[in-house]
Amino acid sequence: MRRGTLLLAALLFVSACGKGEAVPSDVVATDTGQVRGEVRDSHLVFQGIPYARAARWEPPVRAVAWSGVMDALQPGSPCPQVGSSYSSEKSTDEDCLFANVTTPSTAGRKPVLVWVHGDGAVGAGHYFHAERLARQGDVVVVTFNYRMGVFGGFGLPGLAHSGEFGLLDQRAALKWVQRNIAAFGGDPGNVTLFGVSFGATAVGAHLIGQKPLFHKAIMHSSFTMVDVPKGAWYPDLEALPSLAWRPVPEIQEIGAMISGELGCADVECLRRLPVEKLLEYPQIMNIFQSVGYGGELLPRLPGESLEAGEFSDVPILVGATRDEHNSFVGLFRPDPMSTEDYSRLLREAFPDRVAEIEREYPVSAYASPKQAWATVLTDRVWARATFRQNTLYAAKAPVYAFEFADRNAATNPEFPAELHGANHSSDIDYLFPDAGFAKDRGLSDHMIKAWTDFARTGTPGWPKFSEGRYVRSLAPGAIGRVDYAAEHRLEFWNR
Repeated sequence: MRRGTLLLAALLFVSACGKGEAVPSDVVATDTGQVRGEVRDSHLVFQGIPYARAARWEPPVRAVAWSGVMDALQPGSPCPQVGSSYSSEKSTDEDCLFANVTTPSTAGRKPVLVWVHGDGAVGAGHYFHAERLARQGDVVVVTFNYRMGVFGGFGLPGLAHSGEFGLLDQRAALKWVQRNIAAFGGDPGNVTLFGVSFGATAVGAHLIGQKPLFHKAIMHSSFTMVDVPKGAWYPDLEALPSLAWRPVPEIQEIGAMISGELGCADVECLRRLPVEKLLEYPQIMNIFQSVGYGGELLPRLPGESLEAGEFSDVPILVGATRDEHNSFVGLFRPDPMSTEDYSRLLREAFPDRVAEIEREYPVSAYASPKQAWATVLTDRVWARATFRQNTLYAAKAPVYAFEFADRNAATNPEFPAELHGANHSSDIDYLFPDAGFAKDRGLSDHMIKAWTDFARTGTPGWPKFSEGRYVRSLAPGAIGRVDYAAEHRLEFWNR
């Protein structure tokens, strides 16, 4: 142990002994071995801790124990991924089930926030900087990796847990938290699971079917009840009931087809293929991005489970962004869009309502046809599903709703200016600000306090959604109630 670190640990120990409370040390004993983290400004960071291990398309099991003290100073490898137009990260390493812990260097048992990153085909836990969230909120924050795409959602006839491997990894991470987080200063009896996009959708999945391994839930921009009109995401993509969920038999059928194209007759042959060989198959990560339902973890389509009230009634903080679909139009519709293109897209997506949609959203009212198209899809696809989801949750559980509305949050230089705004996932930087964070610090501070208050007490400091359908708008200098249904024309869309 370094001399300075040893001295700081000793001082922290002496201070804690005077209060009768334990404080985290930079060396922590987990159930598989000791790990050494790094002492930083008023907090400690542990990275790359193995929380589980898993053979290809097998459920995860406990990590292999080690002797001595393992340095937890660098992130572990991300799970296999090929990158994308918005992420340059690539990996072929299947030894990737690692957790990261950020904990305040203060005494007392802390609430625990466990983060599930989004996308489902790219990403890793260590991309999210939890220092300010942990320090300002006085909470322990855990981030982790899980298998994605073909490694997390693959299926084959006869393969147990088809479409469920990523969810199983997430449950393994939550079990690791229950066994070990007290050693880092966290309270295993007060765990909040939170995530964004596909990560939020996974949080919703963990509220259904199995007993939850957490006590509160936070969801940013969940896909749980989001459907896909034709062309809404990618050009030429046919209408789908969901991007998030797929029946297990359908996943197995697709897996069998791809298996044959890869020259394999069974799963053992597929398990012997190099990672690179699997990743060469076009779009294989996105093909298996969806989570399977009708299997062991999810008994049926999660939206149906919500309709039936079949979910755990833990406190829930849930919301979306003001301009959700700007991101997807900017990413996947890079070519110029004319007024005629806008009308054509409406005819393809909503053939029975084209005229009334054009009256409700005339292209002349927007800076461009792209902005008109993005607004239609934000309201129809995202806001409608989010409001319905929140209403169903609120029938059984304490629900606190929010809308992130900082329209200066996302300024991608590759997007036209009218597609900047409170775009999909743009709220996450405010909870995980890095050293270069240059957005509204006051809003970030407000959100960190509300989110960590919720983790600590079960309320973020505003009325429940069920009380007058209260939705909290989060914008710089304009934090307060918003009429979410009116703002997104939900009466029009629900006709």
